[in-house]
Amino acid sequence: MKLLNLCITSLCVAVLAFSVNAEPLDRIAIVVDEDIVLESEIEDLIRQVKMNLESDGRSIPSDEALRVQASERLINESLQLQMARRMGFAISDSQLDQAISSIAADNNLPIDAFRNQIELRGQSWADYRENIRRQIVVSEVQRMSIQRRIYMSPQEIDMLVQIIQEQGGTQTEYELGQILVRVQNENGDLDMNASLEQAEQVMERLNQGDSFRDLAVSVSSASNALEGGDMGWLTSNSMPTLFAAAVEENNSKGATLGPLRSGIGYHILRIHDIRGAEQAEIEEVRARHILVQPSVILSDNRAQQMLRDFKQRIETGEATFAELAGEHSADPGSARNGGDLGFAVPDVYVPEFRDRVARQDVGRISEPFRTEHGWHIVEVLERRVQDVTEQRTRDRARQLLYSRKYQEELNIWQQEVRDEAYVEFKTQ
Repeated sequence: MKLLNLCITSLCVAVLAFSVNAEPLDRIAIVVDEDIVLESEIEDLIRQVKMNLESDGRSIPSDEALRVQASERLINESLQLQMARRMGFAISDSQLDQAISSIAADNNLPIDAFRNQIELRGQSWADYRENIRRQIVVSEVQRMSIQRRIYMSPQEIDMLVQIIQEQGGTQTEYELGQILVRVQNENGDLDMNASLEQAEQVMERLNQGDSFRDLAVSVSSASNALEGGDMGWLTSNSMPTLFAAAVEENNSKGATLGPLRSGIGYHILRIHDIRGAEQAEIEEVRARHILVQPSVILSDNRAQQMLRDFKQRIETGEATFAELAGEHSADPGSARNGGDLGFAVPDVYVPEFRDRVARQDVGRISEPFRTEHGWHIVEVLERRVQDVTEQRTRDRARQLLYSRKYQEELNIWQQEVRDEAYVEFKTQ
């Protein structure tokens, strides 16, 4: 018995010593429906934002303000990732590899040098890959959720075609920033009076010379807050209607517009820069492809290997591209024409296919690559530059109108998803 007591005492002492010296365990910071956000995730995002702000030479908001923005970003991301899981949507490692290779190519770096650059910034390669995977999944969930909410009437497209023609095909582009002020009361409902009061305070600070981008990071409720509210380059026809009307009234560089009231709060805009955007000619690409779709009986790896075999048979002269496309391609429209897709602007294709045909040399068959439709090999047959015809103008009008409506619906949809979610912040 004495020996047993001694053993138990020794064990307790050892456990106590371990507890004193052990690193504190990660804790749950936020409960989001059926998911959680960890304290380490918030801290990692704050750290990354600080590094980005420092590298841009911008001031860093308080830790409290950054924590609010980081928490909201991770809450919205969690909600959309949960939606993806319910939809059964996921990004495979091969799709992720293609996306990262494309990012590296856009930065004019081979993949090894790009990886070194990421790691020099203090982020592990594994974490970077998973971050990109989440971004792709979230973007796809948004696309699938928003596109069915968008309706464009023929009359709307006709009106926009007329505007573009009156502008002679030349449109001004605005580099736009946004701060969204959205204040909720104790019941979680939108308080428009409080939102307006805070928006006016933000306007006053901007008029006193405070940085627009720094304020966006600190106070904006928009999804791009941590990017300084940057919306990129937009024409008046591609930005939300509310924004376009304000820009039309005052379109001088550096102008601050607002507060503008919408159904989700008050918006403050800044025109950071202006440029002319003339698109008198469009490059079209004629390509052909073979599509193989994985299924229950055809694995992802097997589909990829089939296309490797097809490529080898074509290059050795054992078979022609048209023969294999006609026999094996899962795209019935092009398979009848030997895989030929005809002339098209690359933007009409899904991103992975678009990027491939936009960069690929004429006459070269690509390695197998994956899109949401399956596995492809593609050959660019020829390129041509076309004048902007009436049909091209109509296509452009449709794309601009879609972009405008998409952004408007995205803002509303994200707020609806957030408002309907169960979110509980755990006290520290």
